[in-house]
Amino acid sequence: MSTYVYGITRASHPALPEQMGGVGDPPQPVYAIKTGELTALVSESPENLRPKRRDLLAHQSVLSEAGAQGAVLPMRFGSVSEDDETVKNVLAEREKHYLERLDALEGKVEYNVKATHDEEAVLHQVLATDSELRTLNEANRAAGGGTYEQKLALGERVVAAVQQREKSDGLLVRQALEAAAADTNPGPESTGWLANVSFLVERDKSADFVEAVDALQREAPHLVLQVNGPLPPYSFVE
Repeated sequence: MSTYVYGITRASHPALPEQMGGVGDPPQPVYAIKTGELTALVSESPENLRPKRRDLLAHQSVLSEAGAQGAVLPMRFGSVSEDDETVKNVLAEREKHYLERLDALEGKVEYNVKATHDEEAVLHQVLATDSELRTLNEANRAAGGGTYEQKLALGERVVAAVQQREKSDGLLVRQALEAAAADTNPGPESTGWLANVSFLVERDKSADFVEAVDALQREAPHLVLQVNGPLPPYSFVE
């Protein structure tokens, strides 16, 4: 049976509650593999594991329980090792690195912030701040909408202006929030988001970070912000 790995902690980390259940149906018991100064939180890995809601929540629950008691290096869902002995060997080989990361992440959590535009609101802002674009739009309206070529020219100008605003607002999100964080890590770029950034935040300063997000929303109401956290610091672990 292969070994499912939830995360890595110090050997001195408080034990998880007895009968803590992990992934699988029925839930597999979570146990500790200790080597040197490190502990891996693991369970037997079910066959044909899939990212079902029940198992995703079980994975998250184990990490949340462990993280509430101290630093933990969280593994992504689906992290499976060949067996317990392989886990021990990895802990021994990378002990120094893992201990350094545990020190760096002690008392910290992750918040992921994604941002996009309220399309109508940003269009109003673009027209309000670009006098040439505003003049072109007003001329088209006065001409009953304008010719096809005029509409096309206006549309191209609007798209270019909005794209430029996406770049500046993406930078704004990061700059507005990084002062309330200990570290930042941009997520992968994806269509639909002008910003996708993970922030490493001191656990006891979480309220300050949330207030910084709220302040940004008040100052930039044309932004739509999606905040997920506090989370185990996935984005700050190799």
